[in-house]
Amino acid sequence: MKLYTYTGETAAEALRIAQEKHGEDALVVKNEEKRKKTLTQPSLYEITIAVDEGDSPAVPAASAPVSEPAKRSNTAAERLEEIARKEYEKRKNMRAASPKLPMIEDSNDVTAQLTNAVREISKIANVPSPTQNTKETLKSPMTADSQKTEAKELKAIKSEIEKLNDKMKTIQSMVWKEKEPKDLMIPPEFAEIYHLAKSSGIYREHLNKIMQLTLELMPLKMRENSVFIKRYFREVLRKMVYCRTENLETGAKKIIMLVGPTGVGKTTTLAKMAARYAFKMNKKYKVGIVTLDTFRIGAVDQLMFYAKKMKLSIDTVVDPGEFVQAISQLKYCDYILVDTVGSSQHDKQKIEMLKSFVNSDPNCTIDVSLVMSATTKYEDLKDIYHTFSVLNIDTLILTKLDETRGFGNIFSLVYETKKPISYFSIGQEVPNDFIVASSEYLTDCLLDGFKKVE
Repeated sequence: MKLYTYTGETAAEALRIAQEKHGEDALVVKNEEKRKKTLTQPSLYEITIAVDEGDSPAVPAASAPVSEPAKRSNTAAERLEEIARKEYEKRKNMRAASPKLPMIEDSNDVTAQLTNAVREISKIANVPSPTQNTKETLKSPMTADSQKTEAKELKAIKSEIEKLNDKMKTIQSMVWKEKEPKDLMIPPEFAEIYHLAKSSGIYREHLNKIMQLTLELMPLKMRENSVFIKRYFREVLRKMVYCRTENLETGAKKIIMLVGPTGVGKTTTLAKMAARYAFKMNKKYKVGIVTLDTFRIGAVDQLMFYAKKMKLSIDTVVDPGEFVQAISQLKYCDYILVDTVGSSQHDKQKIEMLKSFVNSDPNCTIDVSLVMSATTKYEDLKDIYHTFSVLNIDTLILTKLDETRGFGNIFSLVYETKKPISYFSIGQEVPNDFIVASSEYLTDCLLDGFKKVE
């Protein structure tokens, strides 16, 4: 009994060549794909057959070279050859008894023979084959202990499948071609979350610090599952977002001035705040409106429209003296909302004018809210904040969250300034598209995408 190896572009072709050389009774011992098909090369399959030299037809000298008999280096190899010899004899007898027995012609039959070979090899190694396990399971009734054992095994298999899925995600996202920071080694299992956070627009330096914090604090056991990694990373992001709670029960009159660049939606935001305080809370607060925006065409008319619809008092002022007088006249109100003219962060003159209104009455404490659009890139947000910081910013209001898919710029701004966010504007509808800011909502938007709150 000798072993020979033949190759072909398909398993069937390799088998056909082997049968031409040694007859139809050649026993297939091994079938292996050596090379997958590419644009420049065909696929290559290799078949190893066992042949009884006594019955095998002579191989012509001019035929293609055939591999030398396999060298036996251990007892398993000897047993394998013995198995092949017995199988050959069995098939030879079966063919003699049934001349019409079909020959093996395709890879499916080859696979069937390989299954038999695997079963025999399992016997050599004293390992029960899958078929044997199945038969034994069918023969013996399931006991309570065996059911528990099977449940544990299924759970273990499910866990392994999840780990394999995680590895596949890691492989897919590891073609990320990112240059790791010099002072930070990012493990492969964090590639997906790192790529997701970076694509959101988080400033690179801030993201690296967050990743470093995550790596230092995250238990090693949690790193085995991408769901756990994302959940832990979500908690880290939540803790870095500062939000101010809405405390409306202080009893003291509150003056809120909205400042910020042009086009971010200050007037619409003020109308939403007014409606919220006057109608949408458990207690209906008395609200007054003061506008300093006499420069922009239609700004006063727009605010007048909202005030009339809500039946709220509104005053228009042009200088700090009139502003102090208007605040005094609205002393009966629980909340006084002040709309201001939009100003570029590069227009120092307008910002100085706003500062004069903020400092006009030393007896009044004005809560200054900087309104900015979530669609603005981080570098510009930072520039806007530092320019308006001369007004002693108390809190941030972010608008147009519904118009962007990247929220990392907001995270970086809060991380840099340490200023709390008070409200989010999530649409154009007045008064509904306005919510109290929360770290949970912003983190969910960053990791899962924007979702409008009804």
